[in-house]
Amino acid sequence: MTPTSKTLAGRIAIVTGATAGIGRSVAQQVVAAGGRVVVNGRREALLADLAASLNTDRPGGDASPAAIAVAGDCASQGTIDAMLGAAERDLGAPADLVVINAGRGLAGSVLTSDTGAWEELLRTNVLGASLLLRAAGGAMSERGSGDIESGRWPASPRDIVILGSTVGRHISPFSSMYGATKFAVNSLAEAARREIGPKGVRVTLIEPGVVESEFQGVAGYDERTFGEFMANIAPVLTPDDVAASIVAACAQPAGVHWSDIVIRPTRQEYP
Repeated sequence: MTPTSKTLAGRIAIVTGATAGIGRSVAQQVVAAGGRVVVNGRREALLADLAASLNTDRPGGDASPAAIAVAGDCASQGTIDAMLGAAERDLGAPADLVVINAGRGLAGSVLTSDTGAWEELLRTNVLGASLLLRAAGGAMSERGSGDIESGRWPASPRDIVILGSTVGRHISPFSSMYGATKFAVNSLAEAARREIGPKGVRVTLIEPGVVESEFQGVAGYDERTFGEFMANIAPVLTPDDVAASIVAACAQPAGVHWSDIVIRPTRQEYP
């Protein structure tokens, strides 16, 4: 599913974790909907290929870039500053749509999961999300507060989208360390919504259920067992399904906020 109209025309986005899966689909759909995007990920070659593909065949002979790649660790303040700087310097305006998507999974519970992976799990899923939320939320709040204070509402849309998970809402004992990080992200998103929503910044939490991507393999899920689970609830979500929900939420008028979106395969009963 891809956008059929330029619903994000003029928007400048940042998407983390864009080398594959949901992040890659979001970047593609933002550009298809008329926006421009700074894409981020650790795998520099894949990221460069994505940016090049998004910059190919710009409509109407537009020579300005649709995408800029900023490779690096999403939990590094230097990388965050570079992404925000690239939006303004290379795409022509500060970012007004930030998708905090980068994350990693981990199979197992607090009793059975690999303790050696805990620190990186927390660093990526919680610390990285918090740092980008802080930087983007502060910048967007400052830019839009004057409009609201002087009665010029609705202001132009400004969006921060955070990828949670259904296991952050309904904790599963089989992935409880990962679920705990997404529970934290859910709380951060709602707290930020209450703090900067009155300043015209929409903080949207997207909680997908099972999505078919490379995520499960990287997280260490058992291929046979999880494959059987996916087969039992098929068809599962695709990254494009989740990306379409994000684009639709951000395309709403500035005074309308789809603040919490749970998206599951129809046959997924739990979580």
